[in-house]
Amino acid sequence: MPQPGAAGAPRRRRGRTALLLATAAVLGAVAGTCVGYLVQADRAPTKLPSLSQPVLPQAKGPAPEPLSAARDRRVRTDGDLRKLLLDRPRGAREGDWAGEDGWMELPEYAATYEQPDGAFDNSIEAEFRRAAVATWEQGDSTVEIRLVQYRQEQDLGAREDIENLVYWADQDEDAESWPIPGTGNDVGLAYADTAPTSEPGYLPYWEARAFAWRGDIAVQIWVADSKRIPKAKIMDLAKRQLERL
Repeated sequence: MPQPGAAGAPRRRRGRTALLLATAAVLGAVAGTCVGYLVQADRAPTKLPSLSQPVLPQAKGPAPEPLSAARDRRVRTDGDLRKLLLDRPRGAREGDWAGEDGWMELPEYAATYEQPDGAFDNSIEAEFRRAAVATWEQGDSTVEIRLVQYRQEQDLGAREDIENLVYWADQDEDAESWPIPGTGNDVGLAYADTAPTSEPGYLPYWEARAFAWRGDIAVQIWVADSKRIPKAKIMDLAKRQLERL
């Protein structure tokens, strides 16, 4: 059976009869409106209800106490972001390849991406606020932890940052991944290479990384070593860093 609107279905025609029916409907609506005005004119005015509202009783009992600074996460994250970074392990040397005085400016942060110009523009659009960084060296191992904070007045910049990093990390076929405990339904994944990376002029190295977000802060952890990095190491760093947030 042909369906309405199909190529074989006849088109409905709108002739003179339809026009007369439409005109009659309009005249009927006008006539009804006039009758309504006449009826309303003969009626006594209806008293309007009072605009005042009844007073609601106040809840009994003492007012709740405000959260302490230790429990109010907003107080912590609006302060010195560097204090939320993991402390450098005893015996480790402070790294000097990222940040200045514990801060990473937007141009430097964007330069860590393969397309810095695009990363710079995207970070501005995502309402980049600031980034704190901690780096250290211990033997052949290097660690870099970044806390990237966003204003989040329009978008969830921290979440979008981590989702982008996770997307690209998932493209690496030479890496294992695991969910980070405590991140719930939020994005939180750790990765560790199953094969070393080799580049001309450099010794082969292994890498592990962890990405998660909490509130307005994106957590990025990068570890490199001359030997394979165990799951326990990157997981420990990720869990301890998230606990501080």
